[in-house]
Amino acid sequence: MAVLAWLLIPLVAAIGASLWGSWANRTRGVRGDGPELEGYARFCEAMERSHSGT
Repeated sequence: MAVLAWLLIPLVAAIGASLWGSWANRTRGVRGDGPELEGYARFCEAMERSHSGT
């Protein structure tokens, strides 16, 4: 019985890993790069303003 328990531990871990992998790799709605690029543009503008004021 103890051998069966030791064999079930890796089996349960493999099933859990495969479930997590499929969840982590699921397809999400495609957003594109718009929000990231807008945030980067705002960051660049803020950095230019902070350096031009000195």
